[in-house]
Amino acid sequence: MQIHFTTREAELLHAVAKAAAVLDIPAFAVGGFVRDKILNRPTKDIDIVCMGDGMELAQAFAKLFKPMPPVSLFKTFGTAQVKFQDIEIEFVGARKESYSRDSRKPQVAPGTIEDDQNRRDFTINALAVELSDAHFGTIIDPFGGLADLEKGILKTPLAPDQTFDDDPLRMMRAIRFATQLDFTITEETFQSIKSMAGRIKIVSQERITDELQKIMLTKKPSKGWYLLKDAGLLEYIFPLLLQLEGAETMDGIGHKDNFSHTLQVLDNVAAQSDDIWLRWAALLHDIAKPKTKKFEQGFGWSFHGHEVVGARMVPKIFTQLKLPLNEKMKMVQKLVALHLRPISLTKENVTDSAIRRLLFDAGDDIDSLMILCSGDITSKNQHKVRRYLQGFELVKQRIVEVEEKDKIRNWQPPITGELIMQIFGIPPSKEVGIIKDAIREAILDGVIPNAYEPAYAFMMEEAAKLGLKPISA
Repeated sequence: MQIHFTTREAELLHAVAKAAAVLDIPAFAVGGFVRDKILNRPTKDIDIVCMGDGMELAQAFAKLFKPMPPVSLFKTFGTAQVKFQDIEIEFVGARKESYSRDSRKPQVAPGTIEDDQNRRDFTINALAVELSDAHFGTIIDPFGGLADLEKGILKTPLAPDQTFDDDPLRMMRAIRFATQLDFTITEETFQSIKSMAGRIKIVSQERITDELQKIMLTKKPSKGWYLLKDAGLLEYIFPLLLQLEGAETMDGIGHKDNFSHTLQVLDNVAAQSDDIWLRWAALLHDIAKPKTKKFEQGFGWSFHGHEVVGARMVPKIFTQLKLPLNEKMKMVQKLVALHLRPISLTKENVTDSAIRRLLFDAGDDIDSLMILCSGDITSKNQHKVRRYLQGFELVKQRIVEVEEKDKIRNWQPPITGELIMQIFGIPPSKEVGIIKDAIREAILDGVIPNAYEPAYAFMMEEAAKLGLKPISA
């Protein structure tokens, strides 16, 4: 098989070969770069393994270019990185590894290219390409990785129990690759993951979450979450999500399986947006349903307030998963809290006031909220889905119309608290808050336009009710 490199890739790889020849050491392109080139997937990372000092090779390689690109040396790990515009090249010496059972950090010793391939996680990642002038482009495939790429299967180069016992993170990586590439994990490999699932406990949360993030960014992230559940990993890494599974029946009345519903919503949202935080909002939008589930005689199952409870749960979930506790978390929290609002607007004669309040509460996240809510419409009844989606289109149209007219998105009050205090000569007080709230409500209800002059006149009326007079009067 011939690998087709881009002009830039070929130039860089030949330069690596030249530097390796000067140092008299064999060098190889390996791993994900080789895999992705064979699969015709875009890649911006090139991994180089040499039978020698990877840092020395990186420096020799960089010296071939003018101006010389910066070389980042990571002496603790014996690796180096050189960046060429949008391509990152990582250099490392070939290694062999040995593990202890209570740690995924191996003891490392210099090795051959064969040793390096033996330590790889999957056959499709154990491919190497020779870079010497005599054999440039020759693929070294000791474990049948090319055939596995052709078949679309994932399996380990060595016995799977040994592979996962050595480094349990590889179980997460198997599921991530299966999701990213839409591959099948072989039965033997998957059974090994199931039997070894508890070993994931020795892996740091940061590493686990990094794999989850990559799963969330795939075309169909539900595949990864189903695999995590079926493999027994989900009960260790995110048991709250597992609680959504199951459909209970009472008095002949059942509710839908909220686990499968959630993953359908996630896929629906993923089809419309690459925003990972919107995808997390989709995954968490019903997370509080197990906490709020109640059976009411004559009515059936209810989950009253699950959006409020769910929003309160988001910071703790983000903390446990080591996700950022910043504006991204707040966005997810907001979307979970508001995800029922647009749906309710499709069921009534929508007033401008209701639209204004939604715009006020959602701010810049209104578009993301609408994507989440349209994704939340899941039913086997296609007529019902179409009816809801049509209602949604009307709501979206109304949002555009009201926003153009009233400019409520990211609303700033036309009358500030500072101005109220200045006009009436009062300090910060309850009265200032009362007047500000009254102005906001009047604008949202359409009593006055969102403009300074009518807001000023309204302020004067409200202040008079509180016995306040302007200091200039």
